[in-house]
Order: sequence, then C-alpha cells, then structure tokens
Amino acid sequence: MTIAPQPERTPWGLVLLLGSLTAMGPLGIDMYLPSLPALAVDLHASPSQTQTTMAAFLAGMAVGQMFYGPAADRLGRRAPILLGVTIFVAASVACALAVSPGMLIAARFVQAVGACAGGVVSRAVVRDRFGHTETARMLSLMMLIMGLAPILAPLLGSALLGFGGWRLTFWFMVAFGLAVGLAGFLGLKESRSAETIAHARTENPLQAYLALLREPRLVGYALAGALNGATLFTYVASSPGLLIKTYGFSPAAFGWVFGLNAVGIIGGNQVNRILLRHRTPDEVLARSCLIAAALGVLLLAATVTGFGERWTVLGLLFGLLATYGFIQGNTMAGALNVDPRRAGSVSALMGGASFSLGALASAAVGLLHDGTPRPMAAVMLVAMVGSAAALHLLALPKRSRLTA
Repeated sequence: MTIAPQPERTPWGLVLLLGSLTAMGPLGIDMYLPSLPALAVDLHASPSQTQTTMAAFLAGMAVGQMFYGPAADRLGRRAPILLGVTIFVAASVACALAVSPGMLIAARFVQAVGACAGGVVSRAVVRDRFGHTETARMLSLMMLIMGLAPILAPLLGSALLGFGGWRLTFWFMVAFGLAVGLAGFLGLKESRSAETIAHARTENPLQAYLALLREPRLVGYALAGALNGATLFTYVASSPGLLIKTYGFSPAAFGWVFGLNAVGIIGGNQVNRILLRHRTPDEVLARSCLIAAALGVLLLAATVTGFGERWTVLGLLFGLLATYGFIQGNTMAGALNVDPRRAGSVSALMGGASFSLGALASAAVGLLHDGTPRPMAAVMLVAMVGSAAALHLLALPKRSRLTA
C-alpha cells in the first residue's frame, strides 16, 4: 500500500478545536469520579444509585451517537455539533442543580447524549478532509488534546470538590461547553462532500446502518476498536476501588496514578503517529493487537500469582492501556476508509459499539468483584483476545488481499 504523504503543515487550529469537542465525553466521565462519595452523601444516594449515575452517562453516550452519525451525513457537520453542545450545557446545569439521585441520573443521561456529538462528528470531519493514513495521524493528534482530560480532569475534579463541593464540577462543565460551543460556531466550517450529500438522500438511517453491518472489514474494525476500548472502560470503572480500597492509595494519589496511565495512552498515540510515517495503519494494527493480548495474559498471571503485587499490576496496566493509542485511531481510520460516503454513520457505529461493550465490560467486573484485581484482568484479557481475533479474522486478511 502506498502511504499518503505527510502534509506540509499540521492544521493545529483544527486539531485543537476537534480535540476539545471530542473531550466533552471524557471530561464528563473523569472529572466526575472524585465527586462520587460526596454527592452520594449529599443526595442520600445508595451505592447502586451512585453507580447508576455513571452507567447512565455511558448509556447516553452509546445511544446518542447513533443519532448524530446519520444526522451529520444528512444535515451537515456543524448543526449536529452545535445541537450536541447546547444539550450538554443545559444538562450540565441540571446536574449542578440536582436535588435527588433520580434527577441526577436522568440529567447525566441527557448530558451524555449531548457530549457524544463532538466525538462522532469530529471524526467524520477528519475523514472529509484526509485520506486513510492521514486520518489515522490526525486522530492520534486529536488524542493529544483529548487525552489531557483523563490526566487533568480527576485532579481538577478533586480541586473543585475541595474548593466548592461536587456541584462546582458541573458548573465547570457548563463553562467548558460554552467555550467549545462558541469556538465551534466561529471556527468549524462545513466539510461534507457532494458525494456524501447526494448519497444521504437515497437512504434512511436504518438502511445506512444495515449496509455498514454487511461489510465484514468494517465489522472487524468496529469490534476490534470497541473491545480494545472496553479495556479502558473496565479500568475506569475499576480504578477507584482498585487503587484506593485494594492498594490503599489516598484520593489525591489516585488522581496522579490515574493521570499517569493517561500519559501512557497519549504517548501511545504519538508513537503511533510517528510509526505511520513509515507503516500503514493496518501494519501497525496487526502487531499492536497481538502485543496487547500478550500483555493481557501477563496481567492476569500477575493478579493470580501475586507476583510483584501492586507494582507489577500497575506496570502491566500502564503498558496495556498504552496500546489504546495504537489501536483506536487506526481502527477508526480503517473503518472510515471502508465507506467514506457514510462517514458520520461509520463514526457513530464505531463509537456506539465502543461504549456499549465498555458498559458490558464494566458491568461484568462489577458482578465478578471480589476485592482483588483479578476480575478486571480477566475481563481485559477476554477483550484483548477478542480484539485481535476480530482484526485478523475479519479486517486485516481481506484488506491485505485487496491491496496486494
């Protein structure tokens, strides 16, 4: 395969804008984590209700994406993003004013429905403007911006919690949403191609999704990316209990450890961007998914045997999470390249699959919870093996025959 030439100048303004819009979702998840105990006390919420506020957000992210993808193909890129930001801001206000667990759960669901617009449409905008390999590079660059959320959000959330309580966290989200919404209104240009516009008029959203699901390569990329993403959701759901309760880290230290693993994800994305100067996205995927599965085996072995205790587990977690940076952008670029005419729907299908499988993985860890890291490691291993199998059985072999 011929690798797309690297552009003479990186469009940093576009990278910053799209990365910030995409960060609404991660910000809504990660900044919220330190506030869970405090809001549970303030709202008299049971542990299950507290957990449901997080599950509602993940469900909203999964459901909302399925709407924004077809809308972006039919209505354009700007309108769905601006609608999503508006919903995110309004729901964040409702979260800040919540007086009961039920109100917060409902507001969190709606907040996620708004937050997911940025990620879905931003990926479609990238595919509008770039080819396969360059799309993968741009998505890795966006992760440089978006990846700051898992690093800074828990630390900022802890600081806001200490300064003004858990409600201040949501008022910050309101301010962030207003800022990125204004930037999108002023700086985001319509990028749909004439081919996308014409094709969108010939089918309804259901027909678009059914057509995509009949593409084995796209299904392979989607499953691989979603199962790899499930490892990240599993870690996010497990990390407070693992780091604070099991390993005895303080809440402040939790933020630093959580942020360090986010650094690994960002680092993986940037190494991936460098590799794409000399390798195709599929070549990087073929190796990185196998490395991820091997790390999953080692992680489970460490949790079962107790070898090295916390430091071995945390080190392997760092390596495993870093593979996210090599797999996510490349699977997304591969899927978008299968059918560029339906870029919005492809982006939505990929994102919806990731959040759906992520929610299932998180639920599985909760059901298997035994106070040790073993359930987390087992779920991660299953996800990584499934990701590698989807790539090699569905996406990559056919891809290589087409380009041989």
